[in-house]
Amino acid sequence: MKASRIAAATAVAGSAVLALSAPAFAHVSVQPEGTAAKGGYAVVDFKVPNERDDASTTKLEISLPADHPLASVMPQPVDGWNVKVTRSTLDKPLESHGEKISEAVTKVTWTASGKGIEPGFFQKFPLSVGALPEDTDQLVFKAIQTYSNKEVVRWIEVPQEGQAEPDNPAPVLALSAAEGDGHQSSSGTDNASDKTDTTGKTENTAAGTETSDSSGGSDTTARVLGIVGIVVGVAGVGYGVAAGRRRTTA
Repeated sequence: MKASRIAAATAVAGSAVLALSAPAFAHVSVQPEGTAAKGGYAVVDFKVPNERDDASTTKLEISLPADHPLASVMPQPVDGWNVKVTRSTLDKPLESHGEKISEAVTKVTWTASGKGIEPGFFQKFPLSVGALPEDTDQLVFKAIQTYSNKEVVRWIEVPQEGQAEPDNPAPVLALSAAEGDGHQSSSGTDNASDKTDTTGKTENTAAGTETSDSSGGSDTTARVLGIVGIVVGVAGVGYGVAAGRRRTTA
């Protein structure tokens, strides 16, 4: 009876862990390597998962935001991919470091020179961008993903606050407060000093806490694993008592 209860508890805990660690619906997304502060420069990664079982991703097109053009955009070479940078004339020239810029990068296209992103894999495509605008909290990039079977998926729907995520959301880059200006950041922390370590984690030194995408899930997972540990410990004690009784009887 005890063994069956232990097995049931372990199975429930294991199922909970699996449910907590299950990935969200995969789509093309963008994240900074460290922070993306207003007015500064950043390296951002476009993460592209392959969502098909019978085709590879062979092309990715990223359109940069036309309402906030970036003066500097430089792709990092990616093995197995050719990159093309498209520049266009701006309707309103930019001013950067005292100079007026009439052209800016409006699109970056990666095309696979080999197999591309095969089923079950993902690829990151890094871009160095700047200077980031100071009059917005986010930048929206529109992405077009092409598969080897000629299927095209357009990740171009702009997510709206307070509404459900669209079926094909565009990658959105959240911008943090300008560093050193003492203003409140979008996370609600005053005078926060963000820094990035070599593992890519972002640590908020003002709050004294480490920021992680899975912080809430980690706490819950720890509780579940703690329950499993207690159950296993109780089983071990029970086994030891039973063994002692058998030796005494003998």
